[in-house]
Amino acid sequence: MKSKFIALTLLLSFAFTSCDTVDDLLSFTISNNASIKIKSTSPINLPSEIITPEVTTNSSSEFENNKTKASLVKDVKIRSLKLLISDPSDKTFTFLKSIHIYISTTDSNEIELAYQENINSSSNEIDLICTDKRLDEYIKADSYKIRTQVTLKETLTKDVTVKADMKFRVTADPF
Repeated sequence: MKSKFIALTLLLSFAFTSCDTVDDLLSFTISNNASIKIKSTSPINLPSEIITPEVTTNSSSEFENNKTKASLVKDVKIRSLKLLISDPSDKTFTFLKSIHIYISTTDSNEIELAYQENINSSSNEIDLICTDKRLDEYIKADSYKIRTQVTLKETLTKDVTVKADMKFRVTADPF
């Protein structure tokens, strides 16, 4: 009886480990970038909207490179969203009070992607808090729109360009 229990325990632990390994084999990361320009005319302590040009996804080729296709994607979530000031090069995020970034497509509703409140950074780079929303339909699309809402805590003397580096975790079945 004891040996049957041990064999069953080993079998179950192998099964659960194998499932995790298979999931890891079928998961990969897609990276996309967007440029956000914060105007020097933005008001202080009031949220202001920034619409960026559409982001063209390279999803189809990423799916193909990972031996899958859009119809086999099971789950997409954002894993990281890092902001880096690209212009002016000596600027830091001390001017920024809060930021919220939203994603949408022509066929799907806008949802929040990532945010950061009460920013207290003297660096030119910050990591945002990512939401846990499913992003399958956004990443499968040919392009998506990014809308940014910022609240400034100091006046900007010139426009600030911020690069948003987004990393999405994709889980899919192989073809």
